[in-house]
Amino acid sequence: MIRVIAFKELRTLLQAPATWFILGALQLILAWSYLGRLDAYLQLQSQMSLIANAPGATQWIVPGLSGTVALVMMTLTPVFTMRLLAEERRNQTLALLLAAPLSARQIVLGKFLGLLAFLCLIIFAVAGMTLTLALGTRMDFGLLLANLGGLLLLTASYIALGLYISSLTAQPIVAAIGTLMVSFALKVAEEYATDSSHALVALTPTGHFRNFNSGLLDSGDLVYFVLFCGFFLVLTMRRLDHNRIYG
Repeated sequence: MIRVIAFKELRTLLQAPATWFILGALQLILAWSYLGRLDAYLQLQSQMSLIANAPGATQWIVPGLSGTVALVMMTLTPVFTMRLLAEERRNQTLALLLAAPLSARQIVLGKFLGLLAFLCLIIFAVAGMTLTLALGTRMDFGLLLANLGGLLLLTASYIALGLYISSLTAQPIVAAIGTLMVSFALKVAEEYATDSSHALVALTPTGHFRNFNSGLLDSGDLVYFVLFCGFFLVLTMRRLDHNRIYG
């Protein structure tokens, strides 16, 4: 049933005209950012050839582009998570869903995976753009894969957070604003902590995204994202169980 719910959420998103407009506009923005970074690299390439151990095209373009995508995901995810539960509650369809022979785990994981699969389309588009670098230069595929993996985990954490906040209200706009405010507060906390060992960095998703962004794979960062997602998904399941019992 998790797969059925996930496919339903994905199909609903792909059938909405507004979704394709958002994807098209977003692709235009990311392509503009990518081409701008590529143009800057090409202009400085002759000068960097005189520098020992100068950054290659991958090091110059991919981390910056991934940082832009991470910011986009932080602001875009609440737009989609607000409808997962808050809109169903407002439309009074959540009660029907809870009355069905489905567990809270199946509902939550199905909606989570459905939206994650959709947002992966954006990550795949970024991967396709950056892979064009291989046509003219030698790429650092390790750095690229680390950034893509980091973006996937960061996006999953934003979805889990947004899904929980969406379960707390019947107003989609309130859910979107609440998710964005919490995500922004975590981002500000990470920016405020200049020391990489600062406790604030250890508590924020963007703080743990830093290593992926620089091409470093740390099991501690992976564990953090798994725990972060698991924590908010479990809270969402408990919230739905509470709604099922007390209405």
